[in-house]
Amino acid sequence: MGEDKINDLIFKELIKRGYSLRGNTRVWNIADSKLWYLTPQQAQAYLELENSKDYSKRMFETEIDMLKKFMPEISKKILHGSAVNMIDIGCGDGKKAVIPLEILHTKTKIRYCPIDISSYMVTKAIEKIKKINKGEVVEFKWNISDFDNLENVAYLLKDNEYRQNFLLFLGSTISNFEIHEVLYEIVEAMDENEDYLLIGVALSENNPEELVKSYKASGLNDKFLGLILLQIGFTREEIEADARYENSRLEWFYTLKKDKTLVFEDKKIHFYKGDQILVATSYRYNEADLKKVMNIYFEDFKFYFNKEKTWALILCKK
Repeated sequence: MGEDKINDLIFKELIKRGYSLRGNTRVWNIADSKLWYLTPQQAQAYLELENSKDYSKRMFETEIDMLKKFMPEISKKILHGSAVNMIDIGCGDGKKAVIPLEILHTKTKIRYCPIDISSYMVTKAIEKIKKINKGEVVEFKWNISDFDNLENVAYLLKDNEYRQNFLLFLGSTISNFEIHEVLYEIVEAMDENEDYLLIGVALSENNPEELVKSYKASGLNDKFLGLILLQIGFTREEIEADARYENSRLEWFYTLKKDKTLVFEDKKIHFYKGDQILVATSYRYNEADLKKVMNIYFEDFKFYFNKEKTWALILCKK
């Protein structure tokens, strides 16, 4: 994918969405995770953020501890005698799938299929899981995909031996999407007789100010998300990173320090000093809200919590 194409994708989002007014401030909302991993540089910047001490403790170690604790019980619920396709949605570098894979591999044959919008991430996941050597790793054209193709993936993986799909949606990846849109696509890809979905999600906190503070304290968030604006002609000196918590979600945005006109082919967008460009949102749900949503889409589901109730694993059956 060339630089021009990348610019075009982001420009299209800016032009299509335009801006809204927040008081007298123009806010341009391009908070779409598809724009986060357009290049290997962006994908690697995210992995550096994910592996940082604070982020890893808040978003990764808790979930790993929970998977170690609850996957033995979960495995008893989901296994029905047939070999299992493990579909890792938003796989990242594959480390979220290691514990489920290792535990299920002791009980049945496993075929691992990483799915991500980023080819860089898929490559990393395939490399990591192959090294573990706990089952087959599927490499096919659908690995680099989004939710629109998930139904195709789920259907094509099933055969006479691998009749069941176990979908992983871990790392609070669901928080980056409108929850009804993404769950609708996932449910459409599930068989009601065989398949299970395991969601890992961060829960709303009593003190969102601390959450905002932690995000702002790490320069790695800026290093990662700022790359979106650098690809359309902004410089680091022209933008200032900030975060806020509103409408049950964390928002990461940039405030422009000066007027700026961006040009691509025959298109121009004029920004004013003080404009804000929203590049990322992360929703935080409480237990009651999540149960209402699960009741809409699933016949059966079970919540598992950590001691502090800051994180949930949700096992779902259509």
